[in-house]
Amino acid sequence: MASLTNEQKQADQQFIAEMVTRARAAQEEFEKYNQEQVDEVVTALGWAIYQKENAEYLAKLEVEETGMGNVKDKTLKNINRTKGAVIDLIGKKSVGIIDVDEETGVTQIAKPKGVIGALTPCTNATPGTVGNALMILKCRNSVIFTPNPRSKKTSDEVIRLMNRELKKIGAPDNLIQGISNPTTNLSQELMRQVDTVVATGGQGMVRAAYSSGTPCIGVGAGNSVMVVDESADLEDAAEKIFMGKVFDNATSCSSENSIILQESIYDTVIENLKKHGGYVVSQDEKKRLEKVMWKDGHLTADIICKDPDDIASLAEMKSDEAQNATFFIVPETGTGPGYPFSGEKLSVVLTAYKYKTFDDAIKLVQDITNYQGKGHSCGIHSRNEDHIMQLAHSINVCRILVNQAQAYGNSGNFNNGLAFTATLGCGSWGGNSIDENVTYKHCMNITRLARLIEPREILDDEKIFGAYWDKYGK
Repeated sequence: MASLTNEQKQADQQFIAEMVTRARAAQEEFEKYNQEQVDEVVTALGWAIYQKENAEYLAKLEVEETGMGNVKDKTLKNINRTKGAVIDLIGKKSVGIIDVDEETGVTQIAKPKGVIGALTPCTNATPGTVGNALMILKCRNSVIFTPNPRSKKTSDEVIRLMNRELKKIGAPDNLIQGISNPTTNLSQELMRQVDTVVATGGQGMVRAAYSSGTPCIGVGAGNSVMVVDESADLEDAAEKIFMGKVFDNATSCSSENSIILQESIYDTVIENLKKHGGYVVSQDEKKRLEKVMWKDGHLTADIICKDPDDIASLAEMKSDEAQNATFFIVPETGTGPGYPFSGEKLSVVLTAYKYKTFDDAIKLVQDITNYQGKGHSCGIHSRNEDHIMQLAHSINVCRILVNQAQAYGNSGNFNNGLAFTATLGCGSWGGNSIDENVTYKHCMNITRLARLIEPREILDDEKIFGAYWDKYGK
């Protein structure tokens, strides 16, 4: 790619500067809103995408534009993710005084961060845009979106629909803007000029965001692993693994990528997965599948989030069973670069491992997530509390689901306590500053007003150091 001329760089700089100026003027007006007015803005944004006509329209547009996923699941995702995010924000304080602690004398006052730049991926264009808009505007910020070029039309339409609803309630113009023709340089310029960056997407983009010099909320790569032990409800586990694997053709970073099965139940779980349309590939088919899935160590666009019959054809899996499969099961034994199926696949391909002892299972999860997916997630299907807690204490990830479908639950669901989000922090393990689901709380600054209180008890030296002195001397 040819390098940009100085004139092009200056033009990009001016283009972003004008967007930021408009966003800042809108945000300064928006900052005067009270909590009731802000919550009306949030409701308007949610309604813009939640209504079925719009949710389905955006799903069709996204599939048409990106070639990823399927309309049925995307429509459901647009509706449920939006509804969940709005519900999570109802009754939450984000304006003025949000907490008064009489005991400590500290009063917390919420204030906006200002103009936020949000980078969104093509695999989650609609929910990623509306989800981030909801939490950002909840805190009286304005936002400028820069989408992946593969989903720019979808992003434009999401923004248009949200702005149309905001106009109905008289909200300031330019609270939500988007770069209609995104380029790497425009994205980098945006990150330099805004007050905060929310970066959801590929690791190259997230690293660029953290390197921009602007405060950043970023995410880590996914590669969800599920353990199934002998105590699990095997039919329920297979059904949920299937659901998480195939939902929207695995566009979610939380889609099940690998399963680790206790050897005594391995065959039973595989048979249960076959009942849901799973197809176990042969060794020859595995080699052909690997060739079409990876090139020079990178996933190819040919298979990312594609329909299973397309993948079967590309890998020359010609049997009726393969052609009619809902997903593909790849038996594997190794992990790391020499075993690419142990990594994130962003496709309806599921890697299957076998373990003997639970310590073996722990080691496999560690090896897989250390290869790809550090800090992101894993899970377990089990009724054995000791196994559940051993996994929780052993694996360095920020979320572990128990008896749930990863793709449905990691980013929040109505049947677990995780917050609905479009952005999953992965902690220092994943190179992130945040280790939880990103919410409105991460989109505000807080002033802490500290008043005088009765002096706290000051312990004497004996109480502080006495036990240490007794053991080691002074």
